[in-house]
Amino acid sequence: MATHVFNKAKQSLLNGTIDLDTDDIRIALLSTNTTADTDNDGIEFVGDIVTLDEFDGANYVRKALATEAVNLDDPNDRAEFDADDVTFTALGAGTRSVLGILVYKHVTNDTDSPVIAFLEYAAAKTPDSSDFVVQWDAEGIIQAA
Repeated sequence: MATHVFNKAKQSLLNGTIDLDTDDIRIALLSTNTTADTDNDGIEFVGDIVTLDEFDGANYVRKALATEAVNLDDPNDRAEFDADDVTFTALGAGTRSVLGILVYKHVTNDTDSPVIAFLEYAAAKTPDSSDFVVQWDAEGIIQAA
């Protein structure tokens, strides 16, 4: 399945349980053994992902997004969620490469933090102790059309 918004997140976005403008939205880097790229049905929280396989390289920590915004894109008939790009400073190589990014609403821990989306890179990336920058698409992190 690769890049996707989780089914439960779609419901939570529509009923207001997740507010992309005001909630504490964070990201985690996931490695190549994750099942987040194929898990979807029945997945509500980070802890529900069958195999999380979070990246384990030196200097890695989960990051909170900054300057979150939901904008209307009338010419393209959609809404877009965006935030500032995220830099992982001097990110060392891990056991496995980074397959993609898990976007989630942080509450307390993995058992109560709802997942929002998994964004898979076209090819896995291997950090090399330089800064690792997550540069969001010019059209935003997530689009709703």
